[in-house]
Amino acid sequence: MNLPLPVAVLISGGGTTLKNLLTKIDAGDLPVDIKLVVASSAKSKGLTYAQDAGIRTTVVRERDYESTEAFGDAIFAAMRESGIELVVMGGFLKFVPIPTDFENRVVNIHPGLIPAFCGKGFYGLHVHQSVLSYGAKISGCTVHFVDNEYDHGPIILQRVVEVRDNDTAESLQQRVFEQECEAYPDAIRLYAEGRLKVVDRRVTCQE
Repeated sequence: MNLPLPVAVLISGGGTTLKNLLTKIDAGDLPVDIKLVVASSAKSKGLTYAQDAGIRTTVVRERDYESTEAFGDAIFAAMRESGIELVVMGGFLKFVPIPTDFENRVVNIHPGLIPAFCGKGFYGLHVHQSVLSYGAKISGCTVHFVDNEYDHGPIILQRVVEVRDNDTAESLQQRVFEQECEAYPDAIRLYAEGRLKVVDRRVTCQE
């Protein structure tokens, strides 16, 4: 793959993932070029990070389309027009069908160890509270390719966090987020360097 890899980031809210990626890029730690940021709402605070960095932005609202398929078509049409090689979901809370030409080219991060505590409705503090309520001893984060089911695509990498006896959902969230800030750029870097191989559901890293 030619570096830096042309990337798009999909956001819905505050843009903390986008901000982290921009920091890594500025430090020379991530060989990608974020060429486009797509937000599901014009109120997404993350749009400010993109605009400050001189990145082209667009807003694609689900309610403006007759179906989920049409919503997804609009998003991926923008990806093709911009020559995007990898789509990074950065707190994007809308479901979008993945077209065939973007199979294993869309990534997401989940604040839990898939396949536990994942699926529709499991996001943010809901995940961490569920971990605590169940009495799990470990949690963490999972970077995975996105397919057409929630939190289901092939797993790229996972990072583990110990669940402490005095944890709250908020304290566990904070420690998992610290791992997310390193795990997501690491996975994107491996993709950008052409080191990931996907066979069935198994993702291996080539030296």
